[in-house]
Amino acid sequence: MTRLTHLTRRIALIAAGTAVLPLALTACGSGDDDSSSSSKAPASHSPSAMPSKSPAMSEPFGAACSSVPKSGPGSFSGMATDPVATAASHNPVLSTLVSAVQKAGLVDTLNSAQNITVFAPTNDAFAKLPKDQLDAAMKDKAMLTKILTHHVVGQKLAPADLSDGTFTTLEKGKITTAGSGESYKVDGTANVVCGNVHTANATVYIVDSVLMPKS
Repeated sequence: MTRLTHLTRRIALIAAGTAVLPLALTACGSGDDDSSSSSKAPASHSPSAMPSKSPAMSEPFGAACSSVPKSGPGSFSGMATDPVATAASHNPVLSTLVSAVQKAGLVDTLNSAQNITVFAPTNDAFAKLPKDQLDAAMKDKAMLTKILTHHVVGQKLAPADLSDGTFTTLEKGKITTAGSGESYKVDGTANVVCGNVHTANATVYIVDSVLMPKS
């Protein structure tokens, strides 16, 4: 009886040990997994830890942009701080336009308008007009106002908006735009020679021809 009792106890102890061993291994394995998963969750996976990227600033484009001063009031950064008529006055290639705006009494109108687009003819653009026609327009305030306001759209236009667009001008006429990349035409004839120039209240596209109202 005594030997049978000892044998029974040994079998029970062995069985108990066999049952405990997997539980212990499982517990150890569970701890290792927790530790591993912790170390494999770097902060970079968190959206808040990802570096933020600001959108690229939109830059002026076009061959004539190279003649713009690198610094001072007539530079792109300088013009960005002034309203559009004032900004244009710092650009020597727009001196005829500035003179016309002054004669028409539109300086305050253009400077106080918000979120507009101006298609600004260069001096050479005005020189393409017959001299008698240009002289007559410069002496006729109503005619001059009609021509100049035909170059202004009452909304800001990005280059992408010019790809195939029709817009109402402040003169109540229509202008059309077409093109892509850095090549755009206005009304089928005027080329944008320096575009996407920003002033304090407007986006400016400098063009090589004067846009004449249809009537």
